[in-house]
Amino acid sequence: MNETIDINDAIKDFPRRKARTLRFTSGSPRSARVIGDGSTALFLRSDGPEDLVTALWLSWFDAAGEHHETKLADPRELLGADADSENVPAEERARRERAREGGTGIVNYSVDDAGDRVVFTINGRLYLTEIDWQDAVESVVDAGDAAAEEEELGGSSETEVAIKVPVARTRELAGEWLDGDSETYAPVLNPRIAPDGSHVLYTTGAYLMLVDIGDWDAASTDRITAIYGVSVEDEDGNPAENTWKIGLAEFVAGEEMNRYDGFWWSPDSHHVLFESFDTADEPIWYISDPADPEHAAAGRRYPRALAQNADVYLTVISLAFDENNRYAGITANADVDWDREAYEYVAAVNWAEGHDPLVLVQNRRQTADQVLEVAVATADLANGDDAPQLGATRVLEEHTNNQWIDLVPGTPAYTPSGHLVCALNDMETDTNRLTVDGRPFTPAGWNVREVLNVDDGNVMAVVQREPDLAPEVPAVWSDRGGEHDARSFDVVIFDYDDTYGDDSGCAVIPVTTRPGVWTASAGKCGMVITGRDMEHAKVEMTHVVASDSVTDAVADAVLRGKLPQAHGGIASIANYADEPGFTPNVRFTRLGEHRLYTAIIAPSADSPYANAANLPVLMKPYGGPGFQQVVDAQSFYWEGQWWADQGFLVVTADGRGTTGRGPAWDRAIFEDMKDVTLADQIEAVNALPEAIAELNADDDAAVIPAPDLDKVCMIGWSYGGFLSALAVLDAPNVFKAACAGAPPTDWTLYDTHYTERYLGLDPEVYRRNGIIQDAPKLERPLMLIHGFADDNVTIAHSLRLSQALMAAGRPHTFLPLTGITHMTNDETVAENLLILQRDFLKESLA
Repeated sequence: MNETIDINDAIKDFPRRKARTLRFTSGSPRSARVIGDGSTALFLRSDGPEDLVTALWLSWFDAAGEHHETKLADPRELLGADADSENVPAEERARRERAREGGTGIVNYSVDDAGDRVVFTINGRLYLTEIDWQDAVESVVDAGDAAAEEEELGGSSETEVAIKVPVARTRELAGEWLDGDSETYAPVLNPRIAPDGSHVLYTTGAYLMLVDIGDWDAASTDRITAIYGVSVEDEDGNPAENTWKIGLAEFVAGEEMNRYDGFWWSPDSHHVLFESFDTADEPIWYISDPADPEHAAAGRRYPRALAQNADVYLTVISLAFDENNRYAGITANADVDWDREAYEYVAAVNWAEGHDPLVLVQNRRQTADQVLEVAVATADLANGDDAPQLGATRVLEEHTNNQWIDLVPGTPAYTPSGHLVCALNDMETDTNRLTVDGRPFTPAGWNVREVLNVDDGNVMAVVQREPDLAPEVPAVWSDRGGEHDARSFDVVIFDYDDTYGDDSGCAVIPVTTRPGVWTASAGKCGMVITGRDMEHAKVEMTHVVASDSVTDAVADAVLRGKLPQAHGGIASIANYADEPGFTPNVRFTRLGEHRLYTAIIAPSADSPYANAANLPVLMKPYGGPGFQQVVDAQSFYWEGQWWADQGFLVVTADGRGTTGRGPAWDRAIFEDMKDVTLADQIEAVNALPEAIAELNADDDAAVIPAPDLDKVCMIGWSYGGFLSALAVLDAPNVFKAACAGAPPTDWTLYDTHYTERYLGLDPEVYRRNGIIQDAPKLERPLMLIHGFADDNVTIAHSLRLSQALMAAGRPHTFLPLTGITHMTNDETVAENLLILQRDFLKESLA
């Protein structure tokens, strides 16, 4: 079969294969975490491109520097056929929806400090994997002899090297307890092993459960104890209406703050800090399946904008253990004391070894926060009347911003020696920076997205460079420095240098050398780098080990233009994922007055539309705050290529409010999301002809068909769905048709933390930014698409817009999806959705 047919078949099969392979991620390594000094690392991976069941793996280097991958725990070996028919608790399904988790099997894990014990759940059951390092002998071919053998100058010799190899065993924890009284001890939610590896804590939602890990050969010695609980009945005695939860993160924490934990072990394994919350004041919303009228609607509390939030508490407890290290009771407990009325959001918790826990709290408007230290170890050691009491707090830093304060994962954090690293939306330098003890130390123009590791000498972070503010790039980036901008999520190291006496900035040491979307997990002597770029279809995961400090080794290596190999090791971790079978035909440009980062996707070279003089324009944005689509990762453009090969010029433009260009850019949409984000899409459309003409002037580049501005349409999901509906309602002279997937049409129906961050608390602002009142304006074809099971952007949004359109006598198309959430992973639905949208737009533009 020739390559043209292969590519055309790949384009044709893309919608179904995308869904079947979880967007071509099944079989990819993910969720890497270095353990110990970093020479070993845990990660998750399924066995193939259509295998959704993920297993637990170990990446490690032996004494000879050889790299190995060892499967530690396989759900199919533990459960057999049941591993493929997953049955997880409702609360776990909700957590996965918040985290956009589509896999099955082992999807999350917790490991002790030594890296010897790992716990996880499968099908709601609790499992423990132990890793034992045993002596072995490996035969190593001498490098010189191997080279001689290749030149047929003689045979090679082997040297036997003593090495340690990992041997894993896995068993179910406390199975007899769960089988004997599942009503009390289940469900098993968010298990976390103690740092010392002796105990496991999980929550049922009503109780915190502590598991004493028994003898391996006598599992009956496992023991579960309910150590703390909340009321399991409401005031009328009805357990089904209980509004209290313990040890879980409330809805907005998981959906908007990226905080999925509801309890935290102390580093010494003798204390626990946990959350409890009451949702009684939140509105009750019902999610139903109208296709199954015998099935009752599921009610749950939802923190809609301008309504009440959950009432969140933090409590700290001290645990006692007997001479056999089994749980013996709580010796002290106290509620964490802070101004809960003024600062109702618990945004982040970080508990580092040698320090008391840090808690970041925000006010309702997210314009002010406090970094709190909670007295735990200091209370244990203190004496005298002035000594801090358990649970007492002291404010370490406070921050304010007139619009909102961004949350930066990994902050706040203590360095090992006790310096405090925090995030700062620095409006003076227009940069999202880091501070140490209140003093900015990351340079202007380097916007910090996430902190990955904090040490006494440096911080490792994910950054995006703003070239206008930071024109200079590290030497190792010099060949492609222009691509290390807002499109590239680079991992770098910032040295503190002299920041305790000088806040002028610091050196930038790159860890990743190619533009892409990268992250990392680091230990003292090793790190795992994971990400995507424009050159490769698959996720890359690389394990790097150095003989001493891996950050020092990286700093030295980048001067030589490569990652460290001397006195250590580097290895790529295998990826079993499928590829789409085509490379997107993408060109990047900057459009309009606001220099919008834009990706233009033209038909592939062998498409029947490749030589078209002009093509209809399909705008395909997300376009909303907090997210980008124009990034240096090939996977972001696969679906766009499918659309291009259906006969469209596909354009994605990141407007104001999307991330990566500094706090002023982010805040341009404050209280005015609707008008600003639509204006930027119009700006992109109007700037297309000139930009494409300039791109076509490059003699080395393939010609892009001219845009037909009389045939411009838009598709999008979530905020992109909002923009798509808005486009045909408010700019029908520009946009001639739209398909709007899961659009938030009435912002009072979306959650508090996201919506109030950008729109504040004035109901008039919400009315002005909604689109239901615009229904009478509709004069262009509009398709609405929404899943009945969507608990994030509920189907009420589309139903209310449809109702308003009907009342105004405006014809439209509505596709309600039975059983579909905010994610559309059903392969039949995913395939037909694209085809139906394509046919709708083609007919509408004809």
